[in-house]
Amino acid sequence: MNRPCARVRFWSRLAWIAAVLVVAGCNNSPGRPGKGPEVIRPDELLDFHTLFKQNCSGCHGPEGKGGAAIALNDPVYLAIADDDAIRRIASKGVNGTPMTPFAQSAGGMLTEKQIDVLVHGIRAWARPNQFVGVSLPPYATESPGDAQRGAQVYGTFCSSCHGPKGEGSGKGSSIVNGSYLALMSNQQLRTIVIAGRPDLGAPDWRGNVPGRPMTAQEISDVVAWLAAQRPQFPGQPYPSSDEQRR
Repeated sequence: MNRPCARVRFWSRLAWIAAVLVVAGCNNSPGRPGKGPEVIRPDELLDFHTLFKQNCSGCHGPEGKGGAAIALNDPVYLAIADDDAIRRIASKGVNGTPMTPFAQSAGGMLTEKQIDVLVHGIRAWARPNQFVGVSLPPYATESPGDAQRGAQVYGTFCSSCHGPKGEGSGKGSSIVNGSYLALMSNQQLRTIVIAGRPDLGAPDWRGNVPGRPMTAQEISDVVAWLAAQRPQFPGQPYPSSDEQRR
């Protein structure tokens, strides 16, 4: 009776050893991926540089140096836009412009923690010591400017680069183009007037006329003038086929 039991145990052990060898062989088989770092879930990614590259650099340029949209690492911009403003724009976007919402709460893909990482990372580019003793214009204004006064302001501070009517010159592009204005909110226009576009050679509010920075009211007025050039029904820059036949 002992001999059959011994045989059963022998064959059981042999089968177990064979199974172990088969599994080991499969783990080391050619083409099988080796062990590597675990892939982080998209909503758990909290590295600023990766988040910025994936979500912001396409418009604002690598490291926020500017592209289709303003440079987020511009010290003037970071001096006038506080954390709440940057967080609001990143979370909710800007309606009617290419700046879409990124927060999940507004239909985007990023969590509140990821938005916080972006805000803190962008703010880390600020250089507050650069503006000690400088009177900065307010980021936003509660009262609209005057478009008629804005036309005179434009002539003083902007026409030398953008032409007498804003249609562009050899020094600067058109800033009354209907498609451009249709994609820009009034706040975005104000931000550019204040911060400029140094990546494109456009000065900030202090550099249009040497020794004569724009006042807060002049900034509001020229933004009102620019907004008045915005087409009422944007989106049709060319005549329709019916109009062309007339």
